[in-house]
Amino acid sequence: MANAESSLPTILGLSTDPGTSEVELDSRFDEEFKFILLPVSYAIVFVLGLGLNAPTLWLFLFRLRPWDATATYMFHLALSDTLYVLSLPTLIYYYAARNHWPFGTGLCKFICFLFCWNLYCSVFFLTCISVHRYLGICHPLRALRWGHPHLASLLCLAVWLVVAGCLVPNLFFVTTSTKEDTILCHDTTQPEEFDHYVHFSSAIMGLLFGVPCLVTLVCYGLLARRLYRPLPGAAQSSSRLRSLRTIAVVLTVFAVCFVPFHITRTIYYMARLLEADCRVLNIVNVVYKGTRPLASANSCLDPVLYLLTGAKYRPQLWQLCSNGGPQPRTAASSLALVSLPEDSSCRWTATPQDSGCPIPRADRLYHWKPGSERKGGERRIKVGEPNSDT
Repeated sequence: MANAESSLPTILGLSTDPGTSEVELDSRFDEEFKFILLPVSYAIVFVLGLGLNAPTLWLFLFRLRPWDATATYMFHLALSDTLYVLSLPTLIYYYAARNHWPFGTGLCKFICFLFCWNLYCSVFFLTCISVHRYLGICHPLRALRWGHPHLASLLCLAVWLVVAGCLVPNLFFVTTSTKEDTILCHDTTQPEEFDHYVHFSSAIMGLLFGVPCLVTLVCYGLLARRLYRPLPGAAQSSSRLRSLRTIAVVLTVFAVCFVPFHITRTIYYMARLLEADCRVLNIVNVVYKGTRPLASANSCLDPVLYLLTGAKYRPQLWQLCSNGGPQPRTAASSLALVSLPEDSSCRWTATPQDSGCPIPRADRLYHWKPGSERKGGERRIKVGEPNSDT
């Protein structure tokens, strides 16, 4: 049962929130808004996120095979978003019960770890997609070497393991405590270790968010400049405009979901550590709690990326939503920037010489139309000019 004191103004440091440092301060503020905002927003994200990402996983697993490199990244992004929303029900209960955690210390540690693990994996998979798009348009020969689906799978595995390894200390920091008849689940740590936790959290933010965010900004900035510069003799195509809209969507996700949350959380932790003025603490606390649902909303916005970039994803999704019969399995060439057609005889090999296919010139990359050997014709796609699948 929730503590009756939850309805009173909260004493900073004795409260309540998993993000509180529990430093003994004299400041007081009312956190009633948190017990409405967080469970409601998390419940909405859970329903929408699961409803959007679960069908996406099903389509990738059973209708969009084999995968190219970008489809591999998108599958793992959908997987991380699904695991992320599955961590929300216990948090919904926790805040709806006014900071009461009846599930034990072990599950408290695991849920907080799962929450952060999948959040940062999503950031990295979005970065992988941005790098792949940049290479596919601006450096297509490098994309042929590094865009192999098997390499993409290994990179995704590395992302899961590296992010998990970086967050292992969080399992030791996170703990529970008892306040009268209420059990609190702290996603920071105990008061005597809070200064160490702030340093750890700052390092995690720089490594798992700052670096990927910077890479994404650089890649999409260079990619946008490349797309705005028309190729010799080529007119601006609708595919280019769609690519630019995709860039805008991804950057908006970062700007709206990730940046406010990480900035306000850092300010909040530093304000608690430095024992800032009560009025400042009150403002920072409200702003930080208000941005937490934004970070969760990322799992609902990522499926927009699949709709904008997956020409073969959209018809499968419409077919699934319309309750029609399943379409035949099709290759998931989500971006088709440098990938060869799935039914072409020219597929990925260790080296171009091994495949028996023509080696592309440095200034132009061709997609060979199936049967062109017999008809004497070919279908050419210029480097930097996304095809109709983009």
